[in-house]
Parts: sequence; C-alpha cells; structure tokens
Amino acid sequence: MRRLLINTLLPTIFSLAPAAVAVLVAAAIPPDARGYYVERLKTSAIDWLILAIGGLLFIAQTMLVWRALQWRGEDFDERPDHWLSHLSQAAEWFPLLGLLGTVAAILQTFNSTDFAPQEIIKRYAPAITATGSGLFMALINILPTWVALVGRDLIRNFAGGPPEARETKL
Repeated sequence: MRRLLINTLLPTIFSLAPAAVAVLVAAAIPPDARGYYVERLKTSAIDWLILAIGGLLFIAQTMLVWRALQWRGEDFDERPDHWLSHLSQAAEWFPLLGLLGTVAAILQTFNSTDFAPQEIIKRYAPAITATGSGLFMALINILPTWVALVGRDLIRNFAGGPPEARETKL
C-alpha cells in the first residue's frame, strides 16, 4: 500500500492539483463576468494566443511534474527539473501579453471618434479580457513547479528518504 501511495497515488494527485486549482479559479469568477469573457473570446485573437500558449505550457509542465515526482528508491527523477524551471519562468510572459492587449485596446478606443460612455466601455472590454487571460495563465503556470517542490517533500517523508536529500533543486 505504501509503495502504491509513493509511486503512483501521490505523484498523480500532486500533478493534477494545478488543473484543479485552475478550474476552481475559473469557477470563482462571477457568472456574468465569465459569460462576457467567453463571448469576447469569439473575436479576441490576443486572448486565444495567450490561452493557447499558456495551455500548452501548462500541459507540458503537468507532465514534467508527474515525472519529477517519481520516487527512484532513494531520490527523485531530476531530469525534468531543468525544463520545469524554464517553463515556470515562461509564465512571466502572460501578464506582459495581457498588458500588450490592454494597451492595444486602449489605443483602439482613443482612435475612435465616437466617445459615448457606453461605446467607451464596450471598447475597453478587450483590454480587460486580455489582461484577465494573461493573469490567469500566469497564475496556473506557476503552480506546477510549486507542486513539484511540495510534492517531493511529502513523498520523501513517506518514503523515508535521507534528511540531507530534502533540499530541493528546482
């Protein structure tokens, strides 16, 4: 039972935890805002770019976290660490992409000659959704590396790994 817990159950649970957090964060957004966001996605290329790149990085990190949490008798498989570190750093791109979308939408708004209040709000919507997409992708893409670090400590404790091995390298 302990072997099943250490080799399969804990790595799988920890690997899936960031996806569960992403779903919870998305579900916590007020329904009206979420509905408006989904409607805006139909025409927002910058949001699709952010979500596509972020989703691919997230999937890659999730798979690498599962491999990084594989207990090898006395320590973990450290081969994925290098790539996990790089992909985690890539999460810094998403707020920047979101802010780029924000600036582009604001410039587009001020380029308009019609400045009725409702029209301004409508034109600012792409700015807000691009920023939201970038922040959401940044949030969920920093979770996998953190999960790998926390998961390794917990699995090491269950496996009875040596105390000096408890320093993590990620």
